[in-house]
Amino acid sequence: MTYQPGERVALEHTSDPHTLLRPGDEGTVRHYNPDQQVLEVNWDSGSRLSMLLGAGDRVRRLPAPTGDSGWEQVLDGLRIAGAAAGRDAAVWWAQNVIGGRATGDVREVARQVLAGIDDVDPPVMDGLPAADRYVLAEDRDRYAEHAPRGAPVWEDLTGRQRDQTRWAWCDGFDNAAEAEVARQCRIVLHPHGDDREMSHLAPDRVRLGGPGVFAGDWAWTPNGDGEMRIRVGFVGTLVDTWNGWVVFTCTRQVAEAIVADQRDARDRCRQQLAAEGISGQRLDRMVDESMGRLWFDGDVIVADETRVHDDPDATERISPDSDGQYRVMGRAWTWLPVHPYDCDRIAGDIPDPPSAASTARTPTTTGAADA
Repeated sequence: MTYQPGERVALEHTSDPHTLLRPGDEGTVRHYNPDQQVLEVNWDSGSRLSMLLGAGDRVRRLPAPTGDSGWEQVLDGLRIAGAAAGRDAAVWWAQNVIGGRATGDVREVARQVLAGIDDVDPPVMDGLPAADRYVLAEDRDRYAEHAPRGAPVWEDLTGRQRDQTRWAWCDGFDNAAEAEVARQCRIVLHPHGDDREMSHLAPDRVRLGGPGVFAGDWAWTPNGDGEMRIRVGFVGTLVDTWNGWVVFTCTRQVAEAIVADQRDARDRCRQQLAAEGISGQRLDRMVDESMGRLWFDGDVIVADETRVHDDPDATERISPDSDGQYRVMGRAWTWLPVHPYDCDRIAGDIPDPPSAASTARTPTTTGAADA
């Protein structure tokens, strides 16, 4: 009998009185000298004890029912099955923690979970659904149910292969559960139920020339639950900063939303003042003194802040640039990048995360030069 490097063997007997190897321990053949009948083995335990087959040491060759690629297909089948179970577990987790069965501020919980996943925070990670990698009782039935057609039967697997099937299933479970938990959290946080990744739009990640969601520093208002929220966030491209504020460009669709939001804000101001007993021309004047008027004149936005600044020349006409983009009240209003999850509604199309190849090191909103 001969042995080839890479073959797997299991120890049956050795007369070496000092070794810690025991019958059943497995290893990989490193070299075999047929003349001297010496088998060199890299044992899984770390031992490199050679077997003196001519002197009574015995090993048995472990079956290789599939090639490396075939065995990897078996493990892939277990990973896929584990992933399906992990996703199901994450959906149940979401129902109890941030869904219909949850109590308290589920938005805040979802934020904390997403941040914990990003930071690999142990308290958060320990609270996610996870497979138990050290429970062996289900291994045989799980393998019988999910191993692909043509896979070796359970009884023919080595101890190492049986462990590999369990770890493959558990890897699939844990990875899918974490991904599904993150997706469920994004759905809860996004105003439109969008499950896409939004971390690239977090305020501290907005770059000059890159996309962001923007709102005025005045936009934070309490909702019915007393939570500070932003009614509308506006999608645009950061193009400049000044004194800590930002300037962004946006599409006609977003510009129209800004104009409409300003009109709605003026209406709310009017209603509040009217509730205080103010009426007539005094009411009109106080609204105009509180906030400017915006409207479209064809393709041009007209911004009238003459009463806000008590300046008859405080009127601006904002035309689109050659790409049809608008700078609405740039360097005039105190705009800031905001997180999409803080907005009740988002105007504009949210861009997908950039690919790794297209991500360049450019100044952030904090590091950009202010004028």
